[in-house]
Amino acid sequence: MTFPIDRLVLTPDDIDLSRSPLAGQLEAETYVLGAFNPGLTRLPNGNLLLMVRVAEALRDPIRDGHAHAIRWDEDEARFVLDRWKLEMVDTADPRKFLIHGGGWRIMALTSLSWLLPVEMSPDGLDRVAIHYDRAIAPAASFQCYGVEDARISRVDGTYLMTTCSVSPERHSTTLYRSQDGLTWDFDDIVLDHQNKDMLIFEGRIDGRYWAQTRPLGDLYFAYPPESPWRAGPSINLASSPDARHWKPWRRPGIRPLSGTVATARVGGGAPPILTDQGWLTLWHGVEPKEIVGIYRTYWSLLDRDDPSRILHSPPEPLLEPAPDLTKPIEHQLYLRDVVFTTGIVDHGDHYIVASGEADLACRITHIPKQTFIP
Repeated sequence: MTFPIDRLVLTPDDIDLSRSPLAGQLEAETYVLGAFNPGLTRLPNGNLLLMVRVAEALRDPIRDGHAHAIRWDEDEARFVLDRWKLEMVDTADPRKFLIHGGGWRIMALTSLSWLLPVEMSPDGLDRVAIHYDRAIAPAASFQCYGVEDARISRVDGTYLMTTCSVSPERHSTTLYRSQDGLTWDFDDIVLDHQNKDMLIFEGRIDGRYWAQTRPLGDLYFAYPPESPWRAGPSINLASSPDARHWKPWRRPGIRPLSGTVATARVGGGAPPILTDQGWLTLWHGVEPKEIVGIYRTYWSLLDRDDPSRILHSPPEPLLEPAPDLTKPIEHQLYLRDVVFTTGIVDHGDHYIVASGEADLACRITHIPKQTFIP
């Protein structure tokens, strides 16, 4: 699909690393690998907030016969560099390197991610302010390799933000709360190892909080040969009395379809919002290709009382990767074929949808509400 307003609103060149949480702490040059995957919400003043993932990378991660990674050291309360001998690692993916040995996949990142609040005009198209003083950076050992991919929901007047915290200890989902959308307090770890895309519904069902989750693993059991579903990463559901303690729902949520490779694996995108037709959820489907795959955005309507019941889920993608948008920053591309939707807000007769484009920049798309009427 194409939409009349669909553009990049923030790119790596818009980030001032002299105001980064890492500034002055490393004896190595860094640069913005990507400013992308923004959480989205509307602030009390009517402006929009993009909570942008800034991936700050080492300019030369491989030097002196070693691969290097940035880490927050809790004991020293500062950022440090770790290094591994080159013969110990696989550097095929520019975003990370795999460490040989151990009998399972172990990796380190060539960048460290922190979250930057960017205030936008009510239509999401113009920058109002970049709040470097409100940036969220690693502050504990369980997020020593970064804080990634914010998703923001507003429930009963409170802003709830889930993030992915990365460390050797665990790959966990962490929760922050705010009353104004700009000042965030860390709440707790709410999901444990490798649950990457947790999206809290913008509203309760029977008094309880609900969320989409996406647990990951290296082993999945097969569906029967004639099943319409494909085994692999999928979107699950959980509920909670307080948004902190979550119980998995018995029935599955959105699963990969066996009849197409376009959604060979799926994961959550924007937090579900309630419409007259049911809960509207935007999610990503991944088609295998080379190292990363092709990421597209799809949508589904879920029953307002039982979100495990899918009312409508068209097979056509809502958003495709947009190489025309990234042509002006072609020289900064390190990935292609990726659009990763992370937020949605109401704006009259249309929705404003925020996405990360090519793991590089922030994309805003205005989508008419009639698009989502079956």
